[in-house]
Amino acid sequence: MTIRSEIRFVLNERDITLDKVGAGDTLLDFLRIDRRLTGSKEGCAEGDCGACTVLVGRLQDGKLRYEPVNSCIRLTASLDACHVVSIEYLSGNGGKLHPVQQAMVEHHGSQCGFCTPGFVMSLYALWMENPDPTETEIETALQGNLCRCTGYEPIIKAAKAATTFGSPAEDALSREREAIMARLSTLQDGQRVEVSKGSSRCILPASVDDLAEVLVETPTATMVAGATDVGLWVTKFLRDISPVVFLGHLDELRQLDVTDGVIRIGAGVSYTDSRAAMAADYPHLGAFWDRIAGWQIRNMGTIGGNVANGSPIGDTPPVLIALGAVITLRKGSNRRTMPIEEFFVDYGKQDIGEGEFLESIDVPRPKSGELQAAYKISKRRDEDISSVCAAFNVTVQDGKITAARIAFGGMAATPKRAASVEAALVGADWSEETVMNAAACLGEDFSPLTDWRASSEYRLQVSKNLFRRFWLEQQGGDAPVRLSA
Repeated sequence: MTIRSEIRFVLNERDITLDKVGAGDTLLDFLRIDRRLTGSKEGCAEGDCGACTVLVGRLQDGKLRYEPVNSCIRLTASLDACHVVSIEYLSGNGGKLHPVQQAMVEHHGSQCGFCTPGFVMSLYALWMENPDPTETEIETALQGNLCRCTGYEPIIKAAKAATTFGSPAEDALSREREAIMARLSTLQDGQRVEVSKGSSRCILPASVDDLAEVLVETPTATMVAGATDVGLWVTKFLRDISPVVFLGHLDELRQLDVTDGVIRIGAGVSYTDSRAAMAADYPHLGAFWDRIAGWQIRNMGTIGGNVANGSPIGDTPPVLIALGAVITLRKGSNRRTMPIEEFFVDYGKQDIGEGEFLESIDVPRPKSGELQAAYKISKRRDEDISSVCAAFNVTVQDGKITAARIAFGGMAATPKRAASVEAALVGADWSEETVMNAAACLGEDFSPLTDWRASSEYRLQVSKNLFRRFWLEQQGGDAPVRLSA
């Protein structure tokens, strides 16, 4: 195995080569401290406020994709063979303001200005992808950007008006796309990368087979895909996460395949990249997916990471449990599979050994008679962690409930099925009385904790209320059970 001892990427128009990179070094610190590109700001240092937003482009399946990400928790070593675009790279024709910047000026989209570069970068990504967005699409794109003084109305007006000041076809990222693709292609040399700074060590395997070999050699390494969780270990808890093995660049883990019976999601597939396939088969998951964090986090965070970290309030595990997903774990050349609910053993403990990693998730496709729903209850509608997450999958045949999978997050030490509730449903008539009698059994399955997100009593009551909401939604008609389309 040939090993390269430097990280190589493109920053704006410049080629960057780094032979000393620590496991916890962030892109934001590199931009602001090393390169003095101070337009990107540090606000929250946890991927919530969006002031640090930059674009990162990478080759995938022969195409160059740019996505807005949070540079405060994007680890520098993960940037190998990428193109990083900061606010300083934006410019219009003849040195004028970029169309998005000009629109922000014309519509008074900035006051103190601290958050403005991050807003501009998110709107820039939207403008490049969709130059004529709806207001809903704009709001979704801005979920990960917080402004405390301007208010969002002028920013939304600026997003709608950006195309009147210029066309994406004239933008530098469009005009230079072929040249950047060629530069990035040259950087993808298929080698394992190992860099360090002092005793801090970073490893980027050359392939999934190489990843399996690296983890056997370094079984206690910290595995990082999107760093949306691990990044906070660095910025908030100042933890030493070395040695780190990065996974996000491995295209083999970023594959999503839909067959007759299964949606197979590679462990490195992001929330963004999984949304279309999941929503196509399970339409209720489109809106649910959009409730997961903000756009920047959905671009970075992976389904595999959300499962593997074992959080009791992870958004996707209850959904995947309810749908009957099966995961594949790998160590070396050996693989084993299990129903996803068996993976979660106890708080902070999962059924995964040293040197083993989550390789893929198989989600069964819908079957006749299945009724599904997923709900997220949180203090803030957008970009917030769950107080309670619930997922329903009930099969009804000839007016009888023949199968039920009901799962909750935020109600126990792990994401968990509601066994007593399911037992009360299966074999009974499909009726409101049945559903509400089953809801009354929740106390047999869960004794939720009280914390700063919600009290035990609230969690139990709102979970019971979700059963009524599920029943009403399945009846159709004009029942006012949703606040938005």
